[in-house]
Amino acid sequence: MEVTALTGDLARIGLAMTGTTETPARDVRLGPGDVVVERRANGSIYARSPHALGSYPEKMTERLEYWAAKAPDRVFVAQRGPNREWRKLTYGECRELALPIAQALIDRKLSAERPVAILSGNDIEHALLAFGAMYAGIPYVPVSPAYSLISSDFSKLRYIFGLVTPGFVFAKGAQYQRAISAVVPQDVEVMTGEDFPRLTATRVTQDAADAHAKVGPDTIVKILLTSGSTGMPKGVINTQRMWSSNQEMVRHCLATVEDEPPVIVDWLPWNHTFGANHDFGLVLYNGGSMYIDDGRPLPGAIEETVRNLREIAPTIYFNVPKGYEALIPYLEAEPALRERFFSRLKVMFYAAASLSQNVWDDLERLSIRTCGERIRMVTGYGATETAPLALFGGKEIHRAGMVGVPVPGVELKLTPVEGKLEARLRGPVVTPGYWRQPELTREAFDEEGFYRLGDALKFADPEDPRKGFVFDGRIAEDFKLSSGNWVSTGPLRVEFITHCAPYVRDVVIAGHDRDEVTMLIFPDIAACRGLCPGLSSDVPVGEVVAADPVRAKFGSLLEDLARQAGGSSHRIARALLLIDPPSLDAHEITDKGSLNQRAILEHRAALVEELYAVPRSPRVISIDRGGS
Repeated sequence: MEVTALTGDLARIGLAMTGTTETPARDVRLGPGDVVVERRANGSIYARSPHALGSYPEKMTERLEYWAAKAPDRVFVAQRGPNREWRKLTYGECRELALPIAQALIDRKLSAERPVAILSGNDIEHALLAFGAMYAGIPYVPVSPAYSLISSDFSKLRYIFGLVTPGFVFAKGAQYQRAISAVVPQDVEVMTGEDFPRLTATRVTQDAADAHAKVGPDTIVKILLTSGSTGMPKGVINTQRMWSSNQEMVRHCLATVEDEPPVIVDWLPWNHTFGANHDFGLVLYNGGSMYIDDGRPLPGAIEETVRNLREIAPTIYFNVPKGYEALIPYLEAEPALRERFFSRLKVMFYAAASLSQNVWDDLERLSIRTCGERIRMVTGYGATETAPLALFGGKEIHRAGMVGVPVPGVELKLTPVEGKLEARLRGPVVTPGYWRQPELTREAFDEEGFYRLGDALKFADPEDPRKGFVFDGRIAEDFKLSSGNWVSTGPLRVEFITHCAPYVRDVVIAGHDRDEVTMLIFPDIAACRGLCPGLSSDVPVGEVVAADPVRAKFGSLLEDLARQAGGSSHRIARALLLIDPPSLDAHEITDKGSLNQRAILEHRAALVEELYAVPRSPRVISIDRGGS
């Protein structure tokens, strides 16, 4: 399970404090955020929306049929072509081309047992192949390109092929050939981008219409792959009901899309639920336009995102926290970019990780400077297993840290577990289970049929449930010190990263059964270099993190936090600055950048021991040694 989460604090509607001036927010229609709460004698808490979920289609292809008839010439999906101009696919074209693709897949006798696997990333061919599969009632499996292009041993890709046994593989680009040769069985057809016209040239027969007529709410649309604590993928079954009901929930929350079809510029990968189900689904469901962003929130790749935003003004902007963080310097430096970006923006939406408060504040300041009003920051909470949106934080939030309240149609159950409240969900958006993994499926649900998220939530204000819930960490990642005190790693991680911005990219917290909390830090090397103006730009990373100004800065940051700590469970005693980035092959990180805390602690166990070694390692930064 990968949480698509999440945070934001509920407060006053429409106004926020900026210095001493109350600045109004841009007017935007969002759904109501009220909640009904029931408390049981066993300590469990049930929460739901008092609003009924609206009707939704039996299958998402109905939305393509609708928009192809109503707005056939409207841009549905656009991407940069080889000449860097926008190549566009309209709703009418998508519907017309999907049918012969469906026929081609039917002719190949594909099925749930032999689905379509897509190895390459977001593009028009990917979208068309997905719709062809949907019309044919054949599941497709979008696989992270990183498993083919970044991995050195293809272990995850090989595992995936064994799990889902695809009967047809699509990979656009010669760069996938090495992975294909290593993993794809000889009897499985592989198609490249150059051969794609063969699919769209297929003669359509009655078989395609018959197959589409059989597609219903329980038909599997896709199998989305998500990594668990072991790092090996699980295949999350996504049905038509899950996706279509979730999009009706999204439209209730982001009600502005009923007033104006959304226009988005989006890089989020279609092998993950945020990009594939939430964002792509939002566009399809509401007749919007998606401009595929080939950029990424990484040095050398964020520039493509900026280029696209200079041309296309989104009405809603979706990103992960690191994406917003990478964009801020460009918004600061380019007034024209700021003006275009904020010109018709209704809301900014973040998910997949916790947003640092300094990033939130910077975006709010920039919007006020540019257009004289705040652009709302909203968030959602859920998982790959929930399609994904289950809770939404809208008008009431004014800072990072909150997850909102349940959306219509979703029941939230909070169950006492080890001193916290574990979140569990039930509703039409919840997966029926994991593909070919019945034991994992059984373990994922409780006796009432609620899906176990494995996260803890708590009330923002126990006296006022309307203020929503706060993410309170992963149950499996929390631990006890030798004193018996619990360490809540999620909130502590967010607090540390926020306090240490911009010098930290991410952290892993250690200390299970130890006397003190310690930390492995993935530093932001560019920011750390800025602390050492005397170092040349080509100095190795190891010399940067070992430089006296860098160690002094982190020592000072640790000391500041220690003075604020309320006890041993909040006091970070020592830290190590890591040189090597998290490894995909070692299951330390997903391709979207989420850390696997357990895998890192296991793979770098020697570094954890170094944090606690006596005498103290000279590489360790300690609060009791003045940063040395």
